[in-house]
Amino acid sequence: MLKKTLILPLLGLGIMSHAQTQWPAITPETKPWTRWWWNGSQVTPKGLTAALEKYKQVGLGGTEVTVIYGVQNQEKEFINYLSPDWVKVFEHTLSESKRLGMGVDLANASGWPFGGPWVSLDDACKYVAEKSWTLKEGQTLSESVTYIQKPLLQAGNKSLNLKDLKEPYYLNPNLQKDFVEQIRFEHPIPLQVLMAYSDKNEILNLTDKVDKNGKLNWTAPQGEWKLLALFMGLHGKQVERAGPGGEGEVIDHFSTKAIQNYLTYFDKAFKNADISYLRGYFNDSYEVDDAKGESDWTPDMFNEFQKRRGYDLRNFLPALFGKDTPEKNARILCDYRETISDLILEKYMGVWSFWSHKNHKIIRNQSHGAPANILDLYVAADIPEAEGMEVPRLKFASSAANLTGKKLVASETATWLNEHFVSNLSDVKKAIDLMFLGGINHIFYHGTAYSPENEPWPGRLFYAATEFTPANPWWKDFASINQYVTRVQSFLQKSTADNDVLVYFPISDSWSKPSKSLLRHYDGLGKELGLPELSHLAENLLEKGYTYDFISDSQLQKLNTSGGKIQAVNANYKVILVPKCTYIPLATMQKLNALAKAGAKILFIDALPESVAGWGNLEEKQKTFSQIKNSIHLQATNESIQNAKVGLGQISVGESFEKLLAFHGVKEETLSQQGLSFIRKKMGNETIYFVWNKNKISFSGWVNLQRKGVSTAIFNPMTGESGIGKVQKTDSGTSVFVSLKPNESIIVKVSPNLLKGKEYPFFAPAEKAQELKDNWQVSFVEGGPELPATRTISTLSSWTTWSEEALNRFSGTASYKTTFAKPSGNAQHWMLDLGEVHETARVIINGKPVAILIGPQYTVEIPSNLLQDQNTLEIQVSNLMANRMAWMDKNGMPWKKYYNINMAARLAENRNKEGLFDASKWSPKPSGLVGPVRLIEVKRVE
Repeated sequence: MLKKTLILPLLGLGIMSHAQTQWPAITPETKPWTRWWWNGSQVTPKGLTAALEKYKQVGLGGTEVTVIYGVQNQEKEFINYLSPDWVKVFEHTLSESKRLGMGVDLANASGWPFGGPWVSLDDACKYVAEKSWTLKEGQTLSESVTYIQKPLLQAGNKSLNLKDLKEPYYLNPNLQKDFVEQIRFEHPIPLQVLMAYSDKNEILNLTDKVDKNGKLNWTAPQGEWKLLALFMGLHGKQVERAGPGGEGEVIDHFSTKAIQNYLTYFDKAFKNADISYLRGYFNDSYEVDDAKGESDWTPDMFNEFQKRRGYDLRNFLPALFGKDTPEKNARILCDYRETISDLILEKYMGVWSFWSHKNHKIIRNQSHGAPANILDLYVAADIPEAEGMEVPRLKFASSAANLTGKKLVASETATWLNEHFVSNLSDVKKAIDLMFLGGINHIFYHGTAYSPENEPWPGRLFYAATEFTPANPWWKDFASINQYVTRVQSFLQKSTADNDVLVYFPISDSWSKPSKSLLRHYDGLGKELGLPELSHLAENLLEKGYTYDFISDSQLQKLNTSGGKIQAVNANYKVILVPKCTYIPLATMQKLNALAKAGAKILFIDALPESVAGWGNLEEKQKTFSQIKNSIHLQATNESIQNAKVGLGQISVGESFEKLLAFHGVKEETLSQQGLSFIRKKMGNETIYFVWNKNKISFSGWVNLQRKGVSTAIFNPMTGESGIGKVQKTDSGTSVFVSLKPNESIIVKVSPNLLKGKEYPFFAPAEKAQELKDNWQVSFVEGGPELPATRTISTLSSWTTWSEEALNRFSGTASYKTTFAKPSGNAQHWMLDLGEVHETARVIINGKPVAILIGPQYTVEIPSNLLQDQNTLEIQVSNLMANRMAWMDKNGMPWKKYYNINMAARLAENRNKEGLFDASKWSPKPSGLVGPVRLIEVKRVE
């Protein structure tokens, strides 16, 4: 009965007395989803139904099925991925999810990246190797033009010997047990091309002069000749964390044939199945490079390069490998990397999207990690998905969605949030709020492992996750954070971007800078991109309170200008800000100039770019580029800015982004300078602010908002309360009063219309306080390994200090009960402050559920009319999994039972001599109600 009562506020969000303070409608997509790990696909229809009903009960809106490695010694119960039996249990999953009103996505691989036993060696990912020689006139090459691939074996089974294995690897037995990550066999790999370059700039293709034994039948003519040969080998990357039936080679992401052949296997598997309820397919981050070396070649590379860049790469191989002049090296490298980016976008994302849409499904993609302009890859997905804990990194996915009008932006949330078993729901909320700041509005927890009903505690687990599992003591209280996410996402999904600045992503500069390998892999704004100016700019814009999205070269081509506004599909911007860069594509410079002529404001930091990017048709492009630059007549202003009128618009150059923005009337949101974090969005003619106090101290005061309105409404997504806010008009916008505890967040709606309804109540503590000092009856109601005895205590403290061994190993829930008299006086509201709690608390007064508290503040406002002359207070406190897990490790009790990774530790101090997770050295973590528990009189802030 308690569960149902707590869920009711979520189900009835739309029932309000005034429409102005209604929460938006709830759908399965406004609720959070979870990545649903299927270990070895060891699932049953009965077990799947039971699991889904548990997920539904705590407020999850859907699952993403991802098949991974199996459990040791349970091979008889494995179901091979995409086999007829697997398809049957998947159909059952879809049917039951439909019955429960929950959504379903499917990872388009068992593990990641795309790959499997049906991927032929021809379709597998490749790498390029080079070899060079020098010959003088009259000399012949005595060495054979061959390249022997060095053997390579990276596997979890350290006793494996490469010589005992068959090629291709997936033909071997014990694939789950051995879990090979990367493998290369020692043998010659095929020659792609042999080129000769003379000191007189002569170039010869000698490939057809190499016989089948690698002998070059050629004598060097006059001059000195450098010979360079390219060879193509199998990269050897195997699908990571694959389940049975999914082990095998990773596909060549640069090949249409490879992805088409790969997806055809799914067509065959689902040919006679009903998967109509499936929403879409998912791809985890690229991660082909998560191995030795990288996949950087494809058999048709020379033709694809010629088609896109307009010249023959074979004539410039020394520059590709950094053996020519610095400028030529930079330009050829840029063109090569851009070609790789094009191939991933067209051959992989384009083909995958077409296939999925043909089957009436969407695609959800994690683009980060790919050696491509990930802004464009995110655009190619129906739902772009991010991961990470840095807001600029998250904004790559949300920017792509904002510019193209996509409703949903997903995130892999709480991956490696903390060490195993010590993450609490307060930590989870902080991670989620960072996602919201980054523009995410479709949370996917990482994640929940399917566990059979009879599985011993702690059930199935995943190696790199916060364990969102029914075995976790705070599972029942998980409903509170899910209600919170649902309420916030109900606003964020219904609204659209309202950012002022478009920040150009100068990827040509990154492509032009050499690195340790041929490719760069794009994952946020780290140092590995070679763009420190952009990273610094992105962080400072956030810190100063400016709202922005990133934009790529190709996305920029789709912009329009009208009335001075820069228009994307579903968003308007005030300016385009170009970070300091050396190179820029000619088409980008032409478009920026055209936008300015149409009325846009284009802002360059430090200087205009120096040159066009790349090598192809360089002389002609550079001439046109110079003409554009020369047509921009910059003149000094009194603001340390050079400005030029260009048509109806302006182009400006300055060292300070703040001065540039101020010069063009772009104002920051000052609540950032007040220590508050926010995201701003539009919902019809109203503006929505999600505001989060991520600080360790409370905030109370007026905040100035840049969007003007007559009145505001305030929504508290943790409690479900809403009401009309206090407003003061300002010259620039709207000032609203807010009061936020540490880690608390609210939604502020600014409206041009007069909103009516009850005023939103903010409370502040008065001096009157009453500590509850009567005895507490403590009973342990759920958990294990056994339930400690009920007792009465006079002083609150962690139950791990009560000198009883059973309490040190207990993970679960304890009920604390006491009685108290209603405080004297006429106070209308009281705050119940639980003090220190480990980790979640359910508050029940006189038998009525009042709140679920997850921290870091454990307080709840109580109206006086809820109290009687004599009152019963019950606080149900749940601790972490940690103490029971530590006890199991200390006593050598088996729970680490997985093939593949078993189990990794996030922190070095928690690794045993084998490098795996071990909690045996942990001391018992504080648990339970520590207090002091007080009733504090509160007054509404006037």
